[in-house]
Parts: sequence; C-alpha cells; structure tokens
Amino acid sequence: MNHALDTSFLVATELASHTRHAASRALLESLVQMGDRPALAPQVLAEFVHVVTDPRRCSKPLAFPTALERAELIWNAAQVLQVFPDAAAASQFLAWMREHLLGRKRLLDTLLAATYWSAGFRSIVTLNRADFEVFGCFTIVTP
Repeated sequence: MNHALDTSFLVATELASHTRHAASRALLESLVQMGDRPALAPQVLAEFVHVVTDPRRCSKPLAFPTALERAELIWNAAQVLQVFPDAAAASQFLAWMREHLLGRKRLLDTLLAATYWSAGFRSIVTLNRADFEVFGCFTIVTP
C-alpha cells in the first residue's frame, strides 16, 4: 500500500529538532522497506517550506534557500510519487467543504485530502489525525 504524506509528517521527518523526528524517520524507513512509495502533492511542499522557515513554529528554522533545496530533493526523490490536484480533486474538495460544514481554516487540508483521494490514495501519514478523520474514508497512520 502506498501512503500519502501530510506536511506535519514531512516536517517531523526532516527536522532533527522536532520532538517526533526519530519516530517519523523510523516509520518512513519502514514503509519504504516494505516497498511503499510515499506520495506527495505540491501543496505539501509549499506548506513545508512555510513551516520550516518560520521561527514561531521551529526552534531552529531553516534559511529559505535551504528549505527550498530540501523540498526539491524530497520532490525529486526516486521513491516519491508526485500527485497533482485535478478537476475531480477540486469537485471533491468543494463537496467535502459543504458536506462537513468546514470553514476557511480547513481549506488547505481539505484540498490536500481531496487531491490524494482523487488520485486513489486511501492512507495518509500525519501527526494530525483530526485533520483527516472528519472525511471518514482514510486510513490514518501516525508515528
């Protein structure tokens, strides 16, 4: 089974100073060893760069060029499946926003979930279960 990655997991995997770094790295290595290919959407890369360069969110924020380099390395890694939003994802996003009565603070996570769903991914690796449990259709994996 291939798993889609959420930003929270990617941040924990990449930042050694993160409290869940070791557990996240171990989970990622385990998934890859089992033959899984992690999926990433471009939205995750943008949010990753935003988070890891923010001194309010990281005790040791990365310089912007460094964050971009890391994002590019991750995106272009041979084992990564690149997943893009399409018309089906946009329709699912709008439907879920209405169906679950979600507000503007849920826009990005809902679009990400819809992107992964429309691409056929049914498992998301995240540190924030609640962000995806609301949809009731994903297996949620946490380190």
